[in-house]
Amino acid sequence: MSSTGDKVSGHANKVAGKAKELAGKATGNEELEAKGDAQQVKGSAQVGMGKVKDAAKDGADAAKKALD
Repeated sequence: MSSTGDKVSGHANKVAGKAKELAGKATGNEELEAKGDAQQVKGSAQVGMGKVKDAAKDGADAAKKALD
């Protein structure tokens, strides 16, 4: 997946996870709340991976430019 795709999917997971967490809290459903928390963590990891990919690409581009 591209860095942009990772970041978009990550943000989507964070939003969906927050919705699950809040629904779980509102209904007293601890399992749904926990699933929401886990989905938010997954989303944060995906966003982080997208940022790492961006940084790696920027570094590679800078190195290529320095060699030209």
